[in-house]
Amino acid sequence: FGIASDENFVITTTNRKEITEDNFSELVQDGVTLYLLQSVDQMLLLATKERIDFLPHYDTLVKSGMYEYYASEGQNPLPFALAELIDNSLSATARNTGIRSIQIKLLFDDSQGKPAVAVIDNGSGMTSKQLNNWAVYRLSKFTRQGDFESDHSGYVRPLPVPRSLNSDISYFGVGGKQAVFFVGQSARMISKPAASHDVHELVLSKEDF
Repeated sequence: FGIASDENFVITTTNRKEITEDNFSELVQDGVTLYLLQSVDQMLLLATKERIDFLPHYDTLVKSGMYEYYASEGQNPLPFALAELIDNSLSATARNTGIRSIQIKLLFDDSQGKPAVAVIDNGSGMTSKQLNNWAVYRLSKFTRQGDFESDHSGYVRPLPVPRSLNSDISYFGVGGKQAVFFVGQSARMISKPAASHDVHELVLSKEDF
């Protein structure tokens, strides 16, 4: 740090509590930000940044979208939630060279443990990383950049055309996960990438949360 041997300094927390031998184990934890200062009251020369990592409450996921759907201008919100799920399939099959197959099944028997809504398509499929990214809250398929790999790589968002099946039909824009938890209590994504023999499965469950 370029401190001369005859120079005094202190190490403090961001609330200017000096780190000492007595309180070191209490105050110095993984991820904590420390200041190296000439005195506890020294004015900072530059603005500082601190990274904060936290685990949101599960209601952030399982109850998000409720406001948008219940504020559906007096209309029945269920079709809008289903439209979000169909929108994902439209996007996945947008570059199919052959037939685009999208099935919606309402399962009222016990084959899935409980009644379920199933949306099945013959789209490009997702890798394990893409499926993992799908699970991330508020990570839009249109804005994923950098370390994130889009769940539909190479997809180009079409120009908006009123009432057309162009994979841009989601009414409230709250995402597939929020649509799932508006309709039910869990989501199961099963996907096989077109160029792979592997089948990937992801389960998000309110009960597990």
